[in-house]
Amino acid sequence: MDILMDETTSKILAELEKTQKDFWNIPRKTGVLMNMFIKMMNAKSALEIGTSNGYSGLWLAKALKTTGGKLTTIEYYDKRQSIAIENFKTCGVFDIVRPLQGSACDIIKSFDASEKFDFVFIDANKREYVEYFNLIKPHLTDKAMIVADNITSHAEKVQTFIDAVDADDEFQYEIVEVPGGILVAYRG
Repeated sequence: MDILMDETTSKILAELEKTQKDFWNIPRKTGVLMNMFIKMMNAKSALEIGTSNGYSGLWLAKALKTTGGKLTTIEYYDKRQSIAIENFKTCGVFDIVRPLQGSACDIIKSFDASEKFDFVFIDANKREYVEYFNLIKPHLTDKAMIVADNITSHAEKVQTFIDAVDADDEFQYEIVEVPGGILVAYRG
């Protein structure tokens, strides 16, 4: 069963679902799961790597609104980020969203050491997943969760990432069979 969203957000999500293939958006099931994870863990600070048109960010930001949290989201393409920003504004979450544009690796490297995240969603360049993982580790809280998309649909490209998580004793993880597959890792 879906969570209840306000009417405007429900309409925007439905519109964005029509362009899922054009913008490489996550399936609705993944959005609902992440929304629940954030609420369950009472996450206050989330990082999204790969904003696209804001579809996944809306699921994250709506949950963060209920926890009093904030979303930092990174998008390489300025045109996609512009669309996402409009969607965040329309759905009333832009006040808790910090959109950053450029290379995710470069942006994460520029984060201050005090910048910490409870929840991280990875859905960008598949071959860079392992680099994202290594770069974000110093920025994770003690009980952080990482969700990475396209784990089964792009298995070969993300294998080094899966291997890195598997080899890291700080993380417990599972691959969840939703369309495209997600890896859910918990630090703790």
